[in-house]
Amino acid sequence: MGVVELIVIAIGLAMDAFAVSLGKGLTVRHVAVHHALKAGVWFGGFQALMPIVGYALGYSFTDVVASIDHWIAFGLLALIGLNMIREAVWGDDEAQDADFGPRTMFVMAVATSIDALAVGVTMAFLNVNIVLAATVIGVITLLLSAWGVYLGSRVGDRLGSRVGILGGVILIALGIKILVEHLCS
Repeated sequence: MGVVELIVIAIGLAMDAFAVSLGKGLTVRHVAVHHALKAGVWFGGFQALMPIVGYALGYSFTDVVASIDHWIAFGLLALIGLNMIREAVWGDDEAQDADFGPRTMFVMAVATSIDALAVGVTMAFLNVNIVLAATVIGVITLLLSAWGVYLGSRVGDRLGSRVGILGGVILIALGIKILVEHLCS
């Protein structure tokens, strides 16, 4: 997996956190740097941690599933992407509040990073450098989440569902790319 693909995966994974950050930005009357930093650190930190956990889980099974790893990677990315699209289109529009406290941010960070856990499993099958991958995913999520808080306070909730759809489409496209590359080689 090249750097470009890793960046595209990171952007796709960050879309949930970005969408939630947009929502959080909507709730804050006067956005301050600490609002953006809290969202960025919480979301970016969990988006970096979860692929490492998924990688550790997936790595322990690589010998068993080596012959079908491309199908697993495709299946996981497609399911994650479809779920992101489903949530964006038909998901609950949960009322957001201006709480940036640890309990609220922890729950939202875990909820938005479950996809990254599954992607970490996929990365184990593809022998990706997980430290580099987790760092890229974490930093991109941090930046997009911090920006999302600011953007949310200015733009409104018009972009929320479109961002989730875009993230899902990106992950599905990468899953198809992995499958096609393996089948054509």
